[in-house]
Amino acid sequence: MAEKIYDVIVIGGGPAGLAAAVGAKEAGAEKVLIVERDVSLGGILQQCIHPGFGLKHFNEELSGPEYAYRFIEKVKATDIEVKLNTMVLEVGTDSVVGINPIDGLFTAKGKAIVLAMGCRERTRGAIMTPGTRPAGVYTAGAAQRLVNRQNMMVGKKVVILGSGDIGMIMARRMTLEGAQVLAVAEIMDYTAGLTRNRVQCLDDFGIPLLLSHTIVEIKGHKRVEGVVIAEVDPATKQPIAGTEKLYECDTLLLSCGLIPENELTREAGIKINPITNGPEVNQFMQTSSENIFACGNVVHVNDLVDNVTDESLRAGKYAAQYALGTLPKAEEIPSVTGNNVRYICPQRICPDAPAKLFFRAGAPKLGVTMKVYADDKEIYSKKLIKINPGEMEHVEVTPEQMKGVSAIKIEVI
Repeated sequence: MAEKIYDVIVIGGGPAGLAAAVGAKEAGAEKVLIVERDVSLGGILQQCIHPGFGLKHFNEELSGPEYAYRFIEKVKATDIEVKLNTMVLEVGTDSVVGINPIDGLFTAKGKAIVLAMGCRERTRGAIMTPGTRPAGVYTAGAAQRLVNRQNMMVGKKVVILGSGDIGMIMARRMTLEGAQVLAVAEIMDYTAGLTRNRVQCLDDFGIPLLLSHTIVEIKGHKRVEGVVIAEVDPATKQPIAGTEKLYECDTLLLSCGLIPENELTREAGIKINPITNGPEVNQFMQTSSENIFACGNVVHVNDLVDNVTDESLRAGKYAAQYALGTLPKAEEIPSVTGNNVRYICPQRICPDAPAKLFFRAGAPKLGVTMKVYADDKEIYSKKLIKINPGEMEHVEVTPEQMKGVSAIKIEVI
């Protein structure tokens, strides 16, 4: 097997991987490699033809392909090496084993490695929807790729299970393509995606949103003929007998959450957080293996690509510093979840450097106060009109605030 040594190897060529590679290069890494399993760079952005990207990072509204193009051009303007159509088989402590049609099986040595593999959708099998197994059941992302990139219409009468961002966006997309979207059913009593997507994609198009509802049966032999939707008990999430209703349709789209792609991470022995299903990191995006960094949806599922970009630029920057031997080692303290906080990322903090903490609420609430504590001392407080698990919040803490403390805690009351 041929072997080559790089300063930074980035696994994944989507928005996270592109930004990480650019960040590493800008921070002084000489040899940077991007390994991508698809035939082109850009990742999921290439099929997200709707606007709404870049409002934070570029201060303008772009489509997904436009946003990706800007970073692809940045990569092309440098000597960053790119291996497309390449599957990574193993991540070692200082190497990556991959395979592609040109190089065959190869090993690339890296002083630092950045994991940017993104995430995948939950399928029908993962959510165990009962009923027959006909054609016409798609994940929302698969339908999005077929409609937007391959010019193939997936159905005419559609029901969507789950109110994730891709599901709501596809409700609008299918309507614009002439399909009839009968309903979006969500098992929770709140939407899983951004409020702006609920307004722009469902409310503006008159598409019914059924909160506290789920599908209890899929009907059909060769093709989906209908789905049975029932109301669920808000406390137990179990269907309520007698509330079943048949919706005759030919297509079912699933938008039931995303799972970070961490098979390689687990095999590398890196510590995984049980809530995010991603690697635990510090504010430098450094995992439990000090030379391996991670960013984007492989760490925790983000709602805005602009946040992914900022996070990934940092991951690339600090990976380059590690490779060059300039990243300082420091003691770490944990970030601790308090009342109505589901998770915090990063999970570990170096008190000597400023940290931006991202977190999601456990349940939606109106008129709340977010509080940050250094041990038992309150160091920050902010009133919020509302908080929603579907929308990520953040707060910044400084070295002065963390001096001499053993933990940082966030709570919403």
